[in-house]
Amino acid sequence: MGCSEERNDALAAYTHALLWNLTRDSRHAEKSIAIMDAWSAVIKDHLNHNARLQTGWSGASFSRAAELIKWTYPGGWAGEQRFADVLRTVYLPKVLPGVADYNGNWELIMMDAAIGIAVFLDDRAAFDEAIAKTRARVPAHVYLTGDGPLPHPPPNGSKDTPEKLIKYWHGQTTFVDGLAQETCRDFGHTGWGFQVAAFEFHAVFDLGEPVPAWLCGGKIKPGLGPVVEIAYHHYHDRLGVPMPKTAALIERGRPFGTSHFFGWETLTHAENVR
Repeated sequence: MGCSEERNDALAAYTHALLWNLTRDSRHAEKSIAIMDAWSAVIKDHLNHNARLQTGWSGASFSRAAELIKWTYPGGWAGEQRFADVLRTVYLPKVLPGVADYNGNWELIMMDAAIGIAVFLDDRAAFDEAIAKTRARVPAHVYLTGDGPLPHPPPNGSKDTPEKLIKYWHGQTTFVDGLAQETCRDFGHTGWGFQVAAFEFHAVFDLGEPVPAWLCGGKIKPGLGPVVEIAYHHYHDRLGVPMPKTAALIERGRPFGTSHFFGWETLTHAENVR
């Protein structure tokens, strides 16, 4: 109870923080602050089976909103320290430890939130720990030929036999460059923890190419979503890596709105090479 409300409010706080920066209408900054103050006044913990996932979803958006307000709003934020305390005591302890044996999107969004929170808190130790866990987890989420006949198992997890790994990869037994641990689940969750080879691999099928029988038994659930804007911006616009299939998919989907912890990536990332 309250999961979607918190997630939506976090996105709303981030949206208003963006609008403040774009329009310089202080009402947006004050609204973002009001949302964050309302949550920091009452939230004590996240409970139930998806507590760590929910903390990651909301923490990622809240930390972005807080960072924007902290450094750009000259009107001041009286509740900033209370919000920082909540991020440190309620959110960070849930996400920073990670979670090895769940689907990869869990730990990767948890690290996304942990990184954002650590930046806001100026906590270098937490930042370094989250970066290290992200770097360790991504190779276990996306397969490349150099990994060997089977994917890397999640660090510190229990997927330590071929049988367990194949079950963890949703029954997939043929491994090719760019295949991901959640490809045979759906592309939406899969895209939340990607790199270049995986985007190009999945974009082909999102664009409508027939699915071969060896891939997920010939049945997929397409829809990478707005994450493509973030990856294309970083790898293509900033680093110059060719991503033609991803580019075609982006043009089809623009402009992207909000979903879970995504918010306005066309606005914040498209052709922004600074």
